[in-house]
Amino acid sequence: MHAEAEEAAAAGCLLLCLALCGGAAETGAQAAESQWRAVDVILDCFLAMDGGHRGAFASPANKERALLVLKQVPVPEDSSLEGFTDFQGDTVAQDDPRVVFEASVDQVQIPQAEALLHADCSDAEVTCEISRYVLQAKQEAPAEEATWFISNVQVSGGGPSVSMVMKTLGDAKSGASWHPTLKLPLSPQGTVRTTVEFQVTTQTQSLTASLGSSVSLHCGFSMAPGLDLISVDWRQQHQGRGQQVYSWTSGKDQAKRQGATLDPDQLHMARNASLTLPGLTVKDEGVHICQITTSRYQAQQIIQLNIQASPKVQLSLISRALPPTLVCHIVGYYPLNVAVTWTREEPGGAPRQVSGASFSNLRQSLAGTFAISSSLVAEPGPAGATYTCQVIHSSLEEPLAASTWVPPSEQRTSGFLIASSLFLLALLFLGLQRWQAQRDLPRP
Repeated sequence: MHAEAEEAAAAGCLLLCLALCGGAAETGAQAAESQWRAVDVILDCFLAMDGGHRGAFASPANKERALLVLKQVPVPEDSSLEGFTDFQGDTVAQDDPRVVFEASVDQVQIPQAEALLHADCSDAEVTCEISRYVLQAKQEAPAEEATWFISNVQVSGGGPSVSMVMKTLGDAKSGASWHPTLKLPLSPQGTVRTTVEFQVTTQTQSLTASLGSSVSLHCGFSMAPGLDLISVDWRQQHQGRGQQVYSWTSGKDQAKRQGATLDPDQLHMARNASLTLPGLTVKDEGVHICQITTSRYQAQQIIQLNIQASPKVQLSLISRALPPTLVCHIVGYYPLNVAVTWTREEPGGAPRQVSGASFSNLRQSLAGTFAISSSLVAEPGPAGATYTCQVIHSSLEEPLAASTWVPPSEQRTSGFLIASSLFLLALLFLGLQRWQAQRDLPRP
């Protein structure tokens, strides 16, 4: 692309960023009254030359730079869009090595298009990869001559992910130039013209939920007229093991995971195949794959589900004898990693971190949560000290702490001596009583 085109695209991106970021503050009534404008969404991509894929990124080998232009995507109208210019194919430089895919979205909806436009506003990165798409073996190839590609687009920072199946338009005219590598006819502007016929998207690629709660894993899709929905399949993969969670095929559903549900009305009316999982356990953690199959195409989205449980902390002074021993019990947490630190604070002083703590063996409950204990020999000194056990865990917004007061060593020494003296006096008194009783017994 010429420098002019790149500058125009960058200016358009900035204007869209301003428009969408400003439009986010609109009320629901204002949004309902907003007008829509169709704009071109331009994405820097890589073209993988090593085979077809159905919703997953290809290997890094044999990649070429490419440009994906989603033509005339509706976005909310805003005054900041004034001056924005759409992509002009004739501005592509003859010596530019990038393959330019022009993709019409007239037949499908791209519900996450705004996230692609304002990614720069939130300092997010858009990753885009295009690869050849191979039709399923059990399906017959359509009569028209065409080639298929699939584009996988992801927004970083927990943003959306969308996979789009694109079909090339068979409108090559006699004398049209051909791409040397793809062996496809090019438009007069030197682009590969396609139309998006199927897309599968998720609003977030990763989410975290609390143990015992309920979660909805979002998966939506859109397909061109003439295509039929065949099946929805949810699978889970974790630590090298895979299993089916839920399946829907031609109106019949089957839940392999107890309580897993999918709303049939939402599936047909809103093209929403989101899966609800109630009563989460640690076994629900892992990669969840939503695969949508139509009468011609198949694509999927991958969602990472993380489970967490917050720890409970209890600090006890288990031994008042010299030297005193403290034990900090940390129970009921998930995932495994937890950090424990100890501090000591004398009256009128500042807390200071202390070392020398030891840890018990790690324990795991039937629910899958973990527990561990940390022990520390206290040195309170002549004035006594407050000891604090602090726990850091991914489920906590702030560290969790428990404290206890350890009295001065002199008090414990005095108390120990008094207790020992009383014990000896008691033994002496009992001995005298026994001796007196034996002496008073009549002799034979």
